Amino acid sequence: MNIDQIALQMLASGKGILAADESTGTMTKRLTAVKVPSTEENRLNFRETLFTSKTASSYISGVILYDETLRQKSSNGTPIPELLRKQNIIPGIKVDAGTKSLAGSPDELITEGLNGLRERLKEYYELGARFTKWRAVYKISSKFPSNAAIISNAHSLARYAALVQEANMVPIVEPEVLMDGNHDMQKCYEVTSSVLYECFNQLKIAKVRLEGIVLKPNMILNGSDSGIKNEAAMVAAKTLACLKNNVPEEVPGVAFLSGGQSEVEATQNLNEINKINDSKFIFTFSYGRALQQSALKKWAENIQDKENVQKVFDKRAFMNSLAATGKWDKSKEIAA
Repeated sequence: MNIDQIALQMLASGKGILAADESTGTMTKRLTAVKVPSTEENRLNFRETLFTSKTASSYISGVILYDETLRQKSSNGTPIPELLRKQNIIPGIKVDAGTKSLAGSPDELITEGLNGLRERLKEYYELGARFTKWRAVYKISSKFPSNAAIISNAHSLARYAALVQEANMVPIVEPEVLMDGNHDMQKCYEVTSSVLYECFNQLKIAKVRLEGIVLKPNMILNGSDSGIKNEAAMVAAKTLACLKNNVPEEVPGVAFLSGGQSEVEATQNLNEINKINDSKFIFTFSYGRALQQSALKKWAENIQDKENVQKVFDKRAFMNSLAATGKWDKSKEIAA
C-alpha cells in the first residue's frame, strides 16, 4: 500500500488508533500508581493483553508503539508488530525524543529527535512499522505560546513528516495545545488556530503530501483550572469550526488526542463532533489513557486475569467506535 492508502486504513470507519507509546518513564508512573512494578515483563504483559483482545481488530485500526515494545516478542514468541498485523492492525511507532526547554523561552517546550531520524526510520520500517508519531506541545497563559514556540515546533513537525514520507510511512502530526491553565474555550480556539495555521504552512514548505498524513490535534476545551464546565455541544461546534478553518481539505482525517479528558468525556465529545460533521474530514480517536485507564486498574487487580481486563478494554474501544460514527449515547455505557 502507498501512504495515502495506509492513512485511509488508519481512519477506517468506526475504528481508531490506540496510543500505547508511553515512554518507560511515563509507563513507570502509571504502573506505580496502580501498585504494579514497572518491569519490562509487566509493561509487555499489559500491552499484549490489550493487543490480543478478541474484538480489538473490530475497533482499532492501528497501535502506536514505543521503541521497547516494537522490538519485543509476545508470550508465544511472535514479534509484536507481526502479532498486530495478523489482526489487520497497523503497527506504528513514536519517533520523537521528548521535550526540552525551548532556547530563548525556557518556560516553553520544543520536541527533539530529528538527529539520526532518517536512519531510525529505516530500521523501524524493517521492524514492521508503517506509521509514526511526533508530538509537539504548546502551553496557554497570558504570555504563551510565543511565536518562537509556534514556529519552532511547526518547523520540527514538518521536517519530521517529510522524513517519514520519504521512508514510505504515514506521519501522525500531533500539535497539542495543552488543557492546563485557566483560559476559556475562546482562548483555546484562538491558540489552536494559530498553531494549526503555522503547522500547515511549514508542512507545505517542506513539500509534505497532505493526503498521506493523519492529524492528531486537541479538541477545543476550557482550561482545566478555569472552573468552566465543558459542554459537549459547544466543544464540538468550536472544534469543528477550528478544523474547518485551519486544516486543508487534502488532509484525509483527524484522530483526536484525549488530552486529559476522562474516558467518557473523550467519547462524548468525539461523538458530538461526528453528529454535526459537515466537512470532508474523517474524525476518529487516537487515545491513550482514555482507552486504557479502566483496563489498567482492572489489570492491576490480577495481572494474570487477561479475559476480564480485555472485556474492560473492549467496552471502551466499542464506545469510541460508536462515537467515531456519531452513534454513541450514555445509555450504551450502562448497557455495554
